Amino acid sequence: MTRISDSSARRVVILGTGGTIAGTSARAGDNVGYVAAQLQVDDLVAAIPGLASLSRRGVDLQVEQVAQVDSKDMSHAVWRRLTAAAERHLKDPQVCGVVVTHGTDTLEETGYLLQRVLSPLKPLVLTAAMRPADALQADGPQNLLDAVTVALQPQVQGVLAVLNGVVWAAAEVRKVHPYRLDAFSAGDAGPLAFIEEGQLRPLRPWPQGLPLGAAVLDPEIWPEVQLVSSHAGADGRIVDLLCEAGVQGLVVGCTGNGTVHHELFAALLRAQSRGVAVLRALRSGSGCILPGSAHDALPHAASLTPAQARVELLLRLLAARRR
Repeated sequence: MTRISDSSARRVVILGTGGTIAGTSARAGDNVGYVAAQLQVDDLVAAIPGLASLSRRGVDLQVEQVAQVDSKDMSHAVWRRLTAAAERHLKDPQVCGVVVTHGTDTLEETGYLLQRVLSPLKPLVLTAAMRPADALQADGPQNLLDAVTVALQPQVQGVLAVLNGVVWAAAEVRKVHPYRLDAFSAGDAGPLAFIEEGQLRPLRPWPQGLPLGAAVLDPEIWPEVQLVSSHAGADGRIVDLLCEAGVQGLVVGCTGNGTVHHELFAALLRAQSRGVAVLRALRSGSGCILPGSAHDALPHAASLTPAQARVELLLRLLAARRR
């Protein structure tokens, strides 16, 4: 929650976590069979002439390797380290913004967590790539350059995602395509801004919120929160088994306007009565659950994706432990 105390601050910290943006392929032009998280973040920065140009114009770029993972393998431990590193640098009055290189698969989860936990008054910008670093037309270099451009803007705040020339609120964004460069959306909310020839064109206000604080992530053991889905032929057996295994939270991916198969709904009500936290989320990629149905006996996560709703439930349970 620290603003830049010196308006001349020109330091951007780039935190690397791996992902496709740092991936390489054994075969030239292979945009599918690559291996993620092969290059260090300083290698990515060194390969972008535009970033060297910024350095010559007085911008201080610092890099730090926080993790090196394919984001499908993102863990709570990496989230804890990343959040702590981001918070530490954002508190530095000489830092005007922080950039995080990340994989696309779980970017919507990490982005949601960072916004809820930190809600920074400086830009904390996630960026990623749909093609590996050695692709014939790699998208990572432009995305990283754009992310640094956004991080340098003094009027910008909040956790953002910058991909393919579009700036998204990281708490709203979700991956909607497995391959195309325009693989992200924010449902009904839409983009926050566009980056056009190095210039930022805002469309709506920057993200705000009251931060939970990074200390909420301190526990080594986090609550067990699992995802289940409502579908044709669903029943409550999986819910009963998870409850027997000691699950503390359940997010159900719902059909329609937050509707749940009647057998699964009954099992979720049983789980809730036993003290298990339950949250409904939409299976679809956009929209918001509207109240007014019999399923309101189970709370809902509004427009969050099931993956984001799981993060929200995790944070609620972690916060409850501190009270």
